[in-house]
Amino acid sequence: MFIQTEATPNPATLKFLPGRAVSAGETHDIRSANDAEHSPLAQALFSIDGVTGVFFGADFVAVTKDNADWQHIKPAILGAIMEHFMSGAPLIDGDGSLMPEEEEFFEEGDAGTVDTIKELLETRVRPAVAHDGGDITFRGFKDGIVYLHMRGACAGCPSSTATLKNGIENLLRHFLPNVEEVRPV
Repeated sequence: MFIQTEATPNPATLKFLPGRAVSAGETHDIRSANDAEHSPLAQALFSIDGVTGVFFGADFVAVTKDNADWQHIKPAILGAIMEHFMSGAPLIDGDGSLMPEEEEFFEEGDAGTVDTIKELLETRVRPAVAHDGGDITFRGFKDGIVYLHMRGACAGCPSSTATLKNGIENLLRHFLPNVEEVRPV
């Protein structure tokens, strides 16, 4: 098994590509060892000194570190990922979910706007963000403000504000004049 790595715009996050599906269907953002209890791979990665976050995408694992040097922790991360996929163990134990679903919020009269926002996020934003090792999900819409949840490499990325303001906000405002602003939650 050969695992490729890719840098992300977030210097604290590195993307690991095992050459096979990782998380079919939904992404998983795990921000602490306590939240990793239902994922054998996340547990193994959090046992590596310096790992502070794990994100499972469709075909990649993004790992976030503290101030540790990549050259010191990367071999252990590669080993943990390889061992996991060679073992055949499930990515997530149990029902396949790690975190409770977050409740979306918006007024019933804004349902059409919200549907368009979600479609634009799904078709134009999420694929590009996944390429950079992260994900952005819709959380709510109120008073012209779109609230988005940034996950994986996007969480804590120095360029995330620019992505939100210059990229996503401009895109949504172009198609939906009633969108005034985009904010992270």
